[in-house]
Amino acid sequence: MERPASRRSRVTAVVVALAVLIIVFAILVPPLSVLGKADLVGYAICHQIPERSFVLAGRQLPLCARCTGTFLGAVLGLTAMLLLRRYHASRLPPVPVLVVLVFFVAFWGFDGVNSYMTLFPGAPHLYEPRNWLRLTTGLLNGLALVLFVYPIFNFTLWQEPSKERVIRNLWELLAFLPLVALLVLVTQAEIDVLLYPLAMLSSLGVVMMLTLIHGMVAVVVMGREGTARTWRDAVTPLTVGLASAILEILVMVLIRNYLTARFGLPF
Repeated sequence: MERPASRRSRVTAVVVALAVLIIVFAILVPPLSVLGKADLVGYAICHQIPERSFVLAGRQLPLCARCTGTFLGAVLGLTAMLLLRRYHASRLPPVPVLVVLVFFVAFWGFDGVNSYMTLFPGAPHLYEPRNWLRLTTGLLNGLALVLFVYPIFNFTLWQEPSKERVIRNLWELLAFLPLVALLVLVTQAEIDVLLYPLAMLSSLGVVMMLTLIHGMVAVVVMGREGTARTWRDAVTPLTVGLASAILEILVMVLIRNYLTARFGLPF
């Protein structure tokens, strides 16, 4: 009789093999260009309204200003965790920092609702939306999201997660604000040479966040909670998470294509 451990190993091998095939397929399927891939990611999750997007070198970024900010903010937050060597940090920030992070998310939502109202002629709104403000609220929101998701991911994955907080105090959080301001200034300046870096980083931010979330789901479904000791042990759930993220993006592209053709959506 086959042992449960042996059966689980076989199932895991099959799942990982399928995940690798999905990743390879996504790399090889058209569009093959870097910007084409980035546009596809943007098409899956963003309205891509031209008036609400930045244009560099005569080309619209894959994500609108708000989404560009959100996923650049996520990349900024994760990069900071790696530079601070908080690889396994599994504790949320202290309460004062959490309050500020919740404010960041609420600010993003409030500005989004105000901006959305302007799509309807004559609808009331408090102020005229601006792309730099969409970008700013997006950056703060993306930073907050990754600081929520990253410690939960670590707690789910690692056998011995660090009890360190991802952000220790308000001063550490405030240190991000000059970087946020710099990203706002650089992005809204629409410097042509930054087309590829901004397009790639923002679209990779989408894939990164989805991979972290799907990776956590994979850990739970595969019964591997709290088992990873090294990054080598994390390869399997992260590979499955990446493949699941790619599948979600492809499904969203197909749904949007269908809705556009079926109902004639303007974007």
